[in-house]
Amino acid sequence: MCAKSVCHSASAVLVVLLMASSGWSQSDAIPSRQVQGVKATSDDPEAEWPRFLGPAFDGTVGKPTAEIDWTRAPKMKWGIEVGDGYGIGSVSDGRFFQLDAERQFDVVTSRQVSRERLRCFDFVSGQELWSKSNDFLYSDLLGYEDGPRTSPTVVGDRVITFGVTGILKCRHVRDGSEIWSVDTNSRYGVVQNFFGVGSSPLVFDGKVIVMVGGSPAEDQDIAPMQLDRVSDNGSAVVAFDLQDGRELWKTGDDLASYSSPRLFKLGGVDYVLVFARTGLILVDPAEGNALWQFKHRASIRDSVNAMVPVVSGDEVLISECYEVGSALLQVAKTGPRVIWQDPPRDRRRQAMRCHWATPVLVNGFLYGCSGRNAPDSDFRCVEWKTGEVQWVDPRRTRSSVARLGSQLVVLEERGLLQVVQVNARQLEIVAEWDLSEDSGERPGIHFPCWAAPVIIGNQILVRGTDRILCLEFATRQSDG
Repeated sequence: MCAKSVCHSASAVLVVLLMASSGWSQSDAIPSRQVQGVKATSDDPEAEWPRFLGPAFDGTVGKPTAEIDWTRAPKMKWGIEVGDGYGIGSVSDGRFFQLDAERQFDVVTSRQVSRERLRCFDFVSGQELWSKSNDFLYSDLLGYEDGPRTSPTVVGDRVITFGVTGILKCRHVRDGSEIWSVDTNSRYGVVQNFFGVGSSPLVFDGKVIVMVGGSPAEDQDIAPMQLDRVSDNGSAVVAFDLQDGRELWKTGDDLASYSSPRLFKLGGVDYVLVFARTGLILVDPAEGNALWQFKHRASIRDSVNAMVPVVSGDEVLISECYEVGSALLQVAKTGPRVIWQDPPRDRRRQAMRCHWATPVLVNGFLYGCSGRNAPDSDFRCVEWKTGEVQWVDPRRTRSSVARLGSQLVVLEERGLLQVVQVNARQLEIVAEWDLSEDSGERPGIHFPCWAAPVIIGNQILVRGTDRILCLEFATRQSDG
């Protein structure tokens, strides 16, 4: 089975500090809400998960304000049914935004139509506040679900979505009314790749930055799946004005992947890292220039890149699961230097082989899923500086991970949720619950559970193929 963006890959949100540059006015703000004892406002990072992988692009809540009691099973605070797609939503200012697709019967044409749907929910109650949708036509080349693979990006009074067919939309968070829309596939000549668009948007400095990867006119009639014959047209990365959707710049000689752009600070200056189809691109967002590209992709035509680059200072880790594994780079504006790199085509000696899930970095050690498919998959710990594997979980299945302080929240693709202590010496499981089974009032979530968990205070959101659950955990602080 080929790689799939989840958005984990496979990828849509924004760092809270960027709200000031978005044109957000105080008069447009949504009233503050209380999220189970955590004030859900933009100045409280624990109550915000406004983009794919959270505020810092790393799936991490570093210092929780309250200690969770993992000895007690979670309660279901609320749950929602979801349609086609693989992404999980984003949380901002007490609201949850979920992008998926629904199928409806059109009585006029007497046929089923697919509608891409963005819904907004009150995060405390799970009550739907509004829903907006638009028709779209998409058929996955390998038979996967036809819905979106990405997460919304929320900044100030705006929510940005990037659908599976390349429709980039900006809406008001208050009522979902459309501000602007761009059909990137049509405008830039995107030849459909294996799984459609799977890269979540980045918003920075008033720009909506997305991976597009268009091709020239002569490539438009190339047969499906023949990406080895498709060329680029310099639109690997495109920036649009947050206010009106007009193009600000385009750059990069590559096609799109299922990774998502992320910010990267170098010498006090903000850059954008884009792990495109062929490799890693460093982009200067102020000038709109691709400064360099580091080639990193398997020679196999049907291979893909999907994880989001992991950053520590001026060091960046990229990884894939098909052939070349991982590389740790020391990055400069003038180019990268390889610190260590996995030997190609040698799975037993490769440190980390990321498929669609992005690992997390804690205290100099990387924790995440390595491998392409079960049984060629495991959860493992790798030393950042050397690439030395510290331990390997004997289970042979895929998973995604988020971090809450000194614990890792690991969701296995069949619905097993585990809490793992950060420990570079050995696998230390703190607690686990099989969420694939119904339990009392809590319905189960079903394969594939490919989206990384979202953490808001003492609540964790998890997604299966047709349902999202908001699980509430007891805290020792609240128990007195």
